[in-house]
Amino acid sequence: MQRYSNFIALFIFCLCFSAPGMAQLDRLDSEFMLEDLRKLSHDKAEGRRIGTKGGAAARKFIVRQMKDVKAKSLQKGYEHPFSFKNRNGEEINGVNVIGYIRGEEQKAFVITAHYDHLGVRDGEVFNGADDNASGVAALLALMEYFKANKPRHTFVFAALDGEEMGLQGARAFVEDESIPLEEIVLNINMDMISINDKNELYVAGTHHYPKLKPIIEKVKAEPLQLKFGHDSPDLGNDDWTGQSDHGVFHQKGIPFLYFGVEDHAHYHKSTDDFENINQMFYIRAAHAILDCLLALDASLN
Repeated sequence: MQRYSNFIALFIFCLCFSAPGMAQLDRLDSEFMLEDLRKLSHDKAEGRRIGTKGGAAARKFIVRQMKDVKAKSLQKGYEHPFSFKNRNGEEINGVNVIGYIRGEEQKAFVITAHYDHLGVRDGEVFNGADDNASGVAALLALMEYFKANKPRHTFVFAALDGEEMGLQGARAFVEDESIPLEEIVLNINMDMISINDKNELYVAGTHHYPKLKPIIEKVKAEPLQLKFGHDSPDLGNDDWTGQSDHGVFHQKGIPFLYFGVEDHAHYHKSTDDFENINQMFYIRAAHAILDCLLALDASLN
């Protein structure tokens, strides 16, 4: 992979060890994570719409990363194809990319992030840097970390397709006969984790699964703020329970935590580009999610 300049690497390194009490930010390979995000949201990926050449290119990239980490696969080549019909009755073909790190126990966490986006509309490329190249690049960085640091639970890493067309990849995942749902104790979903000017990352899901809240409350992520909310039915459109792939797991009775930011000016716009992400916030967010995973892995049965 192409490396960033030594100056940027040094800048990030210095920030990682700045102030006492701040989260340690050197455990994930932040430089590679940013580069993965940049590549996934490049114009060459053509917005990664499901069923397109751009989506296939992104999928090929994710598969290569899983191979490099030597993650285990449930099916040859990590690919789990599925199909569905859109509103016009046309058959759409998608592919989930799934690898896993075997833990000390068979019970599993499923870490998800959708890799599809909106594609090209009226000649404009919707690159989806925050939505959701950010989640996928973090997923790959976390997979690399847990390959080197064996977790207690088995960790399944699923880059899902078709989220933008009705959570189709998640629906295919829970119907996939190669995946034993009874072994899944938790879904961690990442969708939009790189653009926020207030250092706020939301953790939705504790309204439905309150036993998870005390575990997350102990995670120290300063100066980033881990905020609870957006998961209560009385919030109307501000209830995120069914608004991303975790909603399908919730429907199956599988506990979830969803990490994401509130909507911003680039949401579902052609300006959702790599140049507009908050790089330091993104690095902090990914490390905060890592700390949450470590705490949950140690605490849950």
